[in-house]
Amino acid sequence: MWQRIKDIYHLLVAVFFILLYRFPARKLTVIGVTGTDGKTTTVNLIFHILREAGEKVSMISSMNAVIGPKKYDTGFHVTTPDPKDVQKFLRQAVDAGSKYFVLESTSHGLSQNRLFGCFFKVGVVTNVTHEHLDYHKTYKNYLQAKAKLFGRAELAVLNKDDEPFKYLNEKLQNIKRVTYALKSKADFTPKSFPFKTPLLGEYNQYNCLAAIAATSSLKIPAQQIKQTLASFRGVEGRMEEIKLGQDFRVIIDFAHTPNALENTLKTLKPLVASRQSLIVVFGCAGLRDIQKRPKMGEIAAKYADLIVLTAEDPRTEDVNQIIDQIVQGCLGQGVKEGTTLFRIPDRGEAIKFAIQKLAKKGDIVVICGKGHEQSMCYGKKEYPWSDFKAVKKALGGLKR
Repeated sequence: MWQRIKDIYHLLVAVFFILLYRFPARKLTVIGVTGTDGKTTTVNLIFHILREAGEKVSMISSMNAVIGPKKYDTGFHVTTPDPKDVQKFLRQAVDAGSKYFVLESTSHGLSQNRLFGCFFKVGVVTNVTHEHLDYHKTYKNYLQAKAKLFGRAELAVLNKDDEPFKYLNEKLQNIKRVTYALKSKADFTPKSFPFKTPLLGEYNQYNCLAAIAATSSLKIPAQQIKQTLASFRGVEGRMEEIKLGQDFRVIIDFAHTPNALENTLKTLKPLVASRQSLIVVFGCAGLRDIQKRPKMGEIAAKYADLIVLTAEDPRTEDVNQIIDQIVQGCLGQGVKEGTTLFRIPDRGEAIKFAIQKLAKKGDIVVICGKGHEQSMCYGKKEYPWSDFKAVKKALGGLKR
C-alpha cells in the first residue's frame, strides 16, 4: 500500500515538472538503457559513439549526468534520479542544444514512474537476471518493470541470447525490434558487424553489440562506431586496474549481482597462471535481495582461489549475518575458513589483508561491489568511502 502511494506521488511529481519544464523529452531523441548488468557501460558507449560522430548528446548514468559540456553528481547509490531532476536535466539538455539523450533506466525508476514522460524513441535491454527481488518480489514482476521502458518506444534493441528474450519479443509485437547476440542468429553479431574493443570479457562484447545496434539504428556510420569502440577504455570502477608498481594485479569492479560477479571472475580466471591465485574481496548490500547472497558465495567458490568477505553498504543489517548468508553458498565446495575463505567485516581492513597478506607475485586481486561509489551506508547514514583510496593506501603499505 505504501509503495503504491509512493508510485502515485512520483507520477504526480513527474507530471508537475513535465509541465514546468515544457515537455523537454519531446524535443530530444531519448535512448533508454535497462537491464540487470551492463547498463552504465552501454549508456557510456552509446553516448561516446554519438559524440564522436559529431552529434550533440547528453546522458544520465549511475556515474553522473553529462548535460552538454557540464557534469553533475547524481547522488549516493542513485541510478535513476527523481522525476524533478530527470525533467530538469532533460530541459537543460534541450537548452544546451542536445539532439540525443541517453538515459540509464532502472527497474525501480520505471516501476515508480520516475521516468514518466521521457518518451523513449529507442529502448535497449542488456540482460535481465536475478536482482532486486526484495522490491519486486518475483522475477516476473521485475521483468514486467523492465518492459515498461517500451511503453512509447519506436524501437526495441534486444539481446537474443538472454533468457527473457522470448517474453520481451512477444510482448513488444507492436514496435520494431532489432536483435544482437554472440551465440544466436541476430541482426548484429561479431560476424555481421566485426569490431574490436579493449574492454575485457564476454559481457562487454554484449555491451558493445547493444551499443552498435542502437547507434546503427540512429544512422551512425559503421566505421565511426568501430573507431569509437576501438578507443573506448571503459568506465570508472568497471574492471579498472590500479597500477602502482606492484608485482600483482589489482582490479576494482562494480560487480554486485550474481551475474556480474560470475562474469567478472570468469573473465579474470583464465588470466591467472597455474601457480597463481585469483583473490576476490566482496560483500552484499544490506536491506536488499537476500536471495542472491548464497548464490554469490557459490559463484565466488567456483572461480576464486581465495575469498575475503566484507561489508558492502550493510545499512541497518548486521554485516556478520550478511557474511554468514554468503558463506552458506560456499559450503561443500572445498572452501576452508581461515585457509581459502576469510571474514573481515571492515572493508578497508579486508582490502588491506588481501593486498598485503594474501597477494603474491602474478596474482590477481579483484575488489567487487562498490566500483565508482564514494560512500558506504552504515545504519541510515552515508560515510565517505572509496575503494580506490583504500587500494592505494594498502599498496602504499606494502613491505616488499
